[in-house]
Amino acid sequence: MLQNKFFSADSEVTPANLGEAIQQAIEIEIATIPVYLYTYYSINRVPDQDAISGSLVQELVKSGRPVKEANKIALDLSAEIMVYANKAGALIMSVAIEEMLHMALSSNLKQALAGLPELIGKSPSVWPACLPGHEPEFPINRAKLSLDQLVTFLKIESPDPLPEKTLLEKAIPYKTIGLFYKMIMDCIENNDLPYNTHSPQLLPGNAYYAQNNIDTVYYDKEHNPHFTNAPDSGDLLYVKDRESAIHAIHCIVEQGEGFPGAQGFDADGTVDCGKMIPADYDDFDKKELSHFEKFAQIYCHYKTLNEQFNKLGIGKIEISDYFVVNVAKNPKTADYPAHIRPVSEFLNGVYTYLFVMVENCYKKSGNTQYELFMFGIHKSMIFILNSVCGDIMKLKYKVHEDGKEKEYVAAPTFEDYPFGLISSPKSQLLELYTAAVAVYPTISYLGQRVQDLPDVGL
Repeated sequence: MLQNKFFSADSEVTPANLGEAIQQAIEIEIATIPVYLYTYYSINRVPDQDAISGSLVQELVKSGRPVKEANKIALDLSAEIMVYANKAGALIMSVAIEEMLHMALSSNLKQALAGLPELIGKSPSVWPACLPGHEPEFPINRAKLSLDQLVTFLKIESPDPLPEKTLLEKAIPYKTIGLFYKMIMDCIENNDLPYNTHSPQLLPGNAYYAQNNIDTVYYDKEHNPHFTNAPDSGDLLYVKDRESAIHAIHCIVEQGEGFPGAQGFDADGTVDCGKMIPADYDDFDKKELSHFEKFAQIYCHYKTLNEQFNKLGIGKIEISDYFVVNVAKNPKTADYPAHIRPVSEFLNGVYTYLFVMVENCYKKSGNTQYELFMFGIHKSMIFILNSVCGDIMKLKYKVHEDGKEKEYVAAPTFEDYPFGLISSPKSQLLELYTAAVAVYPTISYLGQRVQDLPDVGL
C-alpha cells in the first residue's frame, strides 16, 4: 500500500482539503506508471516468427495434421502472435504516456489552486501496492503481461464501481478514479476559489507529451501502421480559472474511462468484449479508445487467441509463452545479485531523476522550462531510461522458490532512488552510472547522454 497519509475521516473534497485531494490524485496517477511500464517491458514486441511457426508445425504434425496443413496454420497463427505482441505493447505504452500527461495536468491543477505539486519520492514503496483511497482496495503489481495483469489494468481504469466493498481510512474514499475527480470538480464548481496565475505550469503546444512516438505505433498483418493516440484526445492545459480547471479534469477522466456512459465490466464482473460504443472513445473524432477500452481490446484479443490455439488439439497453450519475457513479480533491487544490482540502482536513479526534473519545471518558466523538458526529459532522459530498461533485461539470475531453483530475466524495478542532500542528484547519478558500467560495460555507450543531462537540484 502507498505509505502517504492523506485524511483521517474526510469523505468529500472541500476548499479546506482541496490541495491534499489534488495531491492524492497526482499520486494515484504516479502509482500506475511503474505498473504499466513494468508490464510493457515484459513484452517482446518483435518475437521470432520463424521460431514460433516452427514450434507450432512440430506440435501440429505430432497431433496428426498433414505437414502442408500444419505449415499453413502455423504461418497464420504466428503472424497473429506477431501483430498481437506489437499491438499490446503499443497500447500499453500509449496509456503510460497519457498517465504522465495526467500527472502533469493534476500538477497544473495543484499549482493553480494549492501550491507546488510533490512528485519526488511518490512512487509506491511497498509491493503489492494499491491506489490510495480506492474502494474496494485491490492489489496492483509490477508483473509480466497475463490475463490477470490485464484484469488489474481494467480495474484501475474501470468507469464502473467494482462489486466488492471495503473501507479505507487514510485517504478520501472513491469508487472509480472518475468519481474521485468528480468530487474535486464539484468542489471547484461550487466554490469561489483563488487561482495562482503567476507560478509556472507545464504549458500546451510544446509537444511535452507527444501523442505518438515509435513505441506507441504498431503494424497489422498487412504491415499498415496504426497510431494508438489521437491528436484531438487532449494536451496539457494552462489552469487559470474555473473553466480551465474543469476542462483539465474532463481530459483526465475521458482519456482513462471514456465519456459518460462508457462500457465497463458486465454485471457479473466479466469484461465486456462486445461492440464498442461512442462513449468508449476519448476523442470527438472517435479515433482513440479510452484507457479502459484499450486494455479491454488487449484482454479480449488475448482470450480469443488462446481459444484458437487450444482448439488445435496440441495441449493447453498460453500465447504469452511465445512473446512474454520471464520476469519475476515485484522484484526489488536489493534482492538482485551483485552483477545486476548496480545496474538496477542506476536505472532507479534515472527513473527518479525524471520526477526531479518534472517537479523542477514547476519552478521554471519560459525557455528555461522548455529546455529542461525537451533536452532533459525528452531527448536525454527518455532515451536513457528506455535503453537501460532494454539492457538490464539481457541479464539473468537464479533464485530458490518453493524448494526449486528458478531462473528469471532481470527487470526494471522502478523504485524511487533516495538522492542525498550533500551533493547534487546529477552527480549522484553519474556515480551510479560509473558503478553500473563497472559490472556491465555494455551500457558504457550512455556515458555522454548522462553527462548531458541538466543539473537540477532537489
